[in-house]
Amino acid sequence: MGAFEYTALDASGKERKGILEGDTPRHIRQQLRDQQLLPVRVSEVAEREASRQQSFAFLRRVSAADVTLLTRQLATLVRAGLPLEESLLAVSQQTDKPRLQSILLGVRAKVMEGHTLAEGLNEYPRVFPEIYRATVSAGEQAGHLDAVLERLADYTERREEIHQKVLAAMLYPIVLTVMCFIIVSALMVWVVPKVVGVFEANKAQLPLITRILIGTSGFLRTEGIWLVLGIAVAVFLWRRRLRDPQARRRFHRVLLRLPLAGKLVRGFNTARFTRTFSILSSSAVPVLDALRISGEVVTSLPMRDAVLAAADRVREGAPIGRSLAVSKLFPPMTIHLISSGEASGELDAMLDQAAASQERELDALMAAMVGLLGPMLIVVMGLFVMGIVFAMLLPIFRLDDLIH
Repeated sequence: MGAFEYTALDASGKERKGILEGDTPRHIRQQLRDQQLLPVRVSEVAEREASRQQSFAFLRRVSAADVTLLTRQLATLVRAGLPLEESLLAVSQQTDKPRLQSILLGVRAKVMEGHTLAEGLNEYPRVFPEIYRATVSAGEQAGHLDAVLERLADYTERREEIHQKVLAAMLYPIVLTVMCFIIVSALMVWVVPKVVGVFEANKAQLPLITRILIGTSGFLRTEGIWLVLGIAVAVFLWRRRLRDPQARRRFHRVLLRLPLAGKLVRGFNTARFTRTFSILSSSAVPVLDALRISGEVVTSLPMRDAVLAAADRVREGAPIGRSLAVSKLFPPMTIHLISSGEASGELDAMLDQAAASQERELDALMAAMVGLLGPMLIVVMGLFVMGIVFAMLLPIFRLDDLIH
């Protein structure tokens, strides 16, 4: 039995959409006719989800908060002793989001066919990433699915918290920068020509700063659209260039060498790597698989290469901490904690400590950056506005010279 999405018409011609469980599309159509509905389209959930993933369905994406909630609900029901298929059905009935409901019913259909939960989740890789599926698979094999699901819920919550903190830290500087750009552009395009235009008919030599201001204002009014288009094309070409793995790798190497940006990139990726490695290791995922999957969540390509190279050394018998230290890309504190965990047999706890340490350091660094960037941007905007005002007032102060 599988889950199918349907579109049908009722007796009044109104369109109805929903999800039904059945053996075949023909079975679903018969169910709809029994309900006095005219079937228009019936498609299996897994096939429908695959077509969504190949199209621009980003507006319907399942958020990390949704995945966290369903994971915690599923863990609670499994721990209470409900069979897995009943737990999945209950969670699907609890949600009010049609796409999430269809996915859960699709997973339930796989489970009822005799597949494991991890195999059911494999049908929806965009919703449930590899770390999620590998952890669930390890939990099923170890017989501790409820505990593993609880850890996964905690993990997704932490990931979402870090993501929200980064967004919150960058929001204020970005908004302030945009506002600075809009204010200065408005002054240059609309205000400056009206105020300074009275001096253009005068044959006297205007101050240099005023001439620069007039020239810049004229350029923005006549060529501004081409400047904006040029910037847009440059951004497009740059993003397209970064699709090449080698170009992106070189760019990431440059980022890692920069004083502040490098520290941010290193700290963010180290926190993601250690947190992911911790959840996989504590869920009995084999070390080599845990290293490989943890490396996939690292966004910096040189650091990801370092993790994969470390996995090769660990396969040959080298310690994890020493293997990661070869690249010199991970913070020494993280390396020491991992090595200590290996020596004491408490790798899971040390990885968790390393992740918490990096997250705290990242929070402090972002807070300091926001506290510094705000005043700096205000000062820069003030200097621009002061320069514009000074350039407009200077000819007035020299009005006698200009008249004579």
